Amino acid sequence: MLPDIVKEAARRFGDAPVLVDQLGLELSYAELDRRSDGVAATFAGHGLGEGSVIALCIGSSFDYLIAYIAAAKIGAITAGVNPSLAPAERDALLARLGPDLVVDAPVTESAVAAPAPLPPDPERIVAIVFTSGTTGPPKGAVFRNRQLEAICEADLGPGWRERWGGGGPMLASTQFAHVGFMTKLPWYLRTGITMHVLERWRASDVIEAVARHRIATLGVVAPQLALMLRHPALDELDVSCVERIIAGGAASPPALVRAARQRFGAAYSIRYSSTESGGVGLGTDFDAPDEEALFTVGRPRHGVEVRVIDADGAEVGPGQTGELCLRTPAMFDGYWRDPEATERTIVDGWIRTGDLAARSEDGLVTLKGRTKEMYIRGGYNVAPAEVEAVLSDHPLVTSVAIAPRADDVMGEIGVAVVVPTIPEAPPTLADLREFGAERLARWKLPEALVMVDALPLTSMQKLDRAALAVTVRT
Repeated sequence: MLPDIVKEAARRFGDAPVLVDQLGLELSYAELDRRSDGVAATFAGHGLGEGSVIALCIGSSFDYLIAYIAAAKIGAITAGVNPSLAPAERDALLARLGPDLVVDAPVTESAVAAPAPLPPDPERIVAIVFTSGTTGPPKGAVFRNRQLEAICEADLGPGWRERWGGGGPMLASTQFAHVGFMTKLPWYLRTGITMHVLERWRASDVIEAVARHRIATLGVVAPQLALMLRHPALDELDVSCVERIIAGGAASPPALVRAARQRFGAAYSIRYSSTESGGVGLGTDFDAPDEEALFTVGRPRHGVEVRVIDADGAEVGPGQTGELCLRTPAMFDGYWRDPEATERTIVDGWIRTGDLAARSEDGLVTLKGRTKEMYIRGGYNVAPAEVEAVLSDHPLVTSVAIAPRADDVMGEIGVAVVVPTIPEAPPTLADLREFGAERLARWKLPEALVMVDALPLTSMQKLDRAALAVTVRT
């Protein structure tokens, strides 16, 4: 699939840039096709071919993109390894992967002719995408050609095979090892998009890139957007080009949605998905009313089915909380060499997300937290996400996370970890409890407070609950 798209994209878009790095250097569509042929020949010369596993331990760059396409041209499987991982984390991940080749430097392009194109095969494995590791060691989600095709249909619509062109400048806001690049690259290439990549995500660099390249669609995860809204560069540069904000991964706090819509003057869509779902899940409409835009993750996107189930696997009624399950042709094929974890996650053809949610009569889904993040305070279950959504509306709070701490009397209590809006005048615990008492039961309110400069994030820019637990214990 990818090799055919690259060949056609090279013919259609030629010298147009597919990738622009932070120094302004460009890689064209024609160069991508030609250079990936050379690297494919190099891979084949080392005995690699269909079914071989190639681990890319390099940053988001020309070399990563070229190597990924080259691997696809010989039928090899690409597994991206996030360069932000610590050496021990990277080594543990590679041990689980067992690759045939580890690429940690640019690959020389062979002058030998590229291998002959492989016949189409919807079952051919193309990519292994590692999960973010927020709830345990990262696991490798397997994607075949048929799943990449389903992702194209979900994102471009049923007529995706006929659609070429129409793309524009796009900022690559996550590492290329992320599901948002690995599984969506086919349709990026079909639309002739130009990806602008940064060596490292920094709010100032992102704002500058948006202003310079007049990027209309801003793709982010919620913590990144919160950092951008706090940065002084946002007041110094012209970002009026932003027309749409797509906040992926999970829910956005209501205060963040309000602030972003006001500051950018842009439409805002929350996209709920996961690595396992292929980056396809639910979403809010860009022009959604506040009831949807601020407090839900929207409705299922094209081809996605949703269930909310209880502990026994029975579907619960509207308004009741249970575990959110998804089913879509875009969903992963299973975890690489981990059948036990696969069986726990894919049950009767449905992904068990581990997220608690409730669905309204008209199909809107509201997240309530994660099953593994809930804690018990004096016999009552508390979902951190529910408390975070309320406290994030406090005017003195830029961002907040709730984590449990052991308590001799209550068993566990909630600790609010807060990034204050004004560091010199942070909110007190009493401030937060008084504010939250209007919308939350008293046993859900935090009973301790920790101030931080920034919330701990994983290499995928998601809240690191494990690091948060350390923060509230110390």
